Amino acid sequence: MEVIIPFFIAQWYLSLFFQTFFLHRYAAHGAFTMSKFTEKVFFVLTWIFQGSNYLSPYGYGVMHRMHHAFADTENDPHSPKYDETIFKMMWKTKTIYSDIASGRVVPEKRFTEGVAKWDAFDKFARSWYSRVFWGALYVGVYYLYADAWWLWLFLPLQFILSPIHGAIINWFAHKYGYRNFEVGDTSRNFLPVDFLMMGESYHNNHHKYGNRANFGGIRWHEIDPTYYIIKLLDKMGVIEIKPHKAVSLADAKKAAA
Repeated sequence: MEVIIPFFIAQWYLSLFFQTFFLHRYAAHGAFTMSKFTEKVFFVLTWIFQGSNYLSPYGYGVMHRMHHAFADTENDPHSPKYDETIFKMMWKTKTIYSDIASGRVVPEKRFTEGVAKWDAFDKFARSWYSRVFWGALYVGVYYLYADAWWLWLFLPLQFILSPIHGAIINWFAHKYGYRNFEVGDTSRNFLPVDFLMMGESYHNNHHKYGNRANFGGIRWHEIDPTYYIIKLLDKMGVIEIKPHKAVSLADAKKAAA
């Protein structure tokens, strides 16, 4: 237990960080810039920390742009309004993502332009060889350190952490929570203090200001931990945050009026 629980928690947050930082805020929205060399470094780091859950930044970025363009309409890749259960939505999302990442469909240029792309690496990182390697590594850790039967219940979740992260936001943050802004979709801020999703749960804020690096910061309690890491990387010169108009609770109240 001393190893398995920390191992699971560490991968939950590290996998989630690279999903929200690199795939979401960078690849999909371009909230900050980085050099091509740094971009490739983050491709590799995403593969390491997402492991068997690795998601293509290109496939994710294009699909997520489609989500914003068609939010809660029939063309939305994932919307609770058009899927009866969370599992049907997850399967639909997986199918659309795979078609984009594998090149089986060619989306409109507005969804693909500027999205981070490294075809050769994606082909390797998304391969069954890669997924089996990481899967075997996880099983080995559990075999060596799972000293109670119930700890093995975490293993199947560890294989699909990235889909779980996506489902939490794409399902629950379109059903439950509060709204700072009246937008043309059902997006909500799922958690008032986002200790679980590293800022991703401020989904209503994000749907109002899609290209803003900080998903929180509208109300005093909306602390976005990923944004503070982004600010640190910006100060270190690793990335450069794009300027964005400051937003306050007063702006939110005006928008909701």
